[in-house]
Amino acid sequence: MAAGYRFARIGGVASERVLADDPRLVAFAREHIKSVWAVELLLLLRRDPARCWAPDELVRELRASTNLVRDNLASFQRSGLAVEDDDACWRYAPAAAALDELAGQLEAAYRERPVAIINLISAPPDPIQGLADAFKWRGDK
Repeated sequence: MAAGYRFARIGGVASERVLADDPRLVAFAREHIKSVWAVELLLLLRRDPARCWAPDELVRELRASTNLVRDNLASFQRSGLAVEDDDACWRYAPAAAALDELAGQLEAAYRERPVAIINLISAPPDPIQGLADAFKWRGDK
């Protein structure tokens, strides 16, 4: 096992094992990554941030559906992870250095422990955390 990582149960799901030493990484994955396809797409974009990808190129590269790629790109754009340029091509462009750092940590964790990341993103949300989040004060809303 890699130094600095330990495994824990999260969300009351006995079979879910995640990298628990970094709650920011867990929160990032839970918020921005909705499927294994999303992980693969994000890592593909991140591999060459200067490259601008046409959606059909991403579909071919990932062997995914057009709708799946389109939906994930739109989600990444809303999250500040990718941008669409005037030529309708997409590139990795994190809106903040913290997002890039977390995407890098996700990449390393996915390479090192892919099952842990897959379990994390596929597990249902923690109902207790959802209830607690419902009562959080959000001054921006």
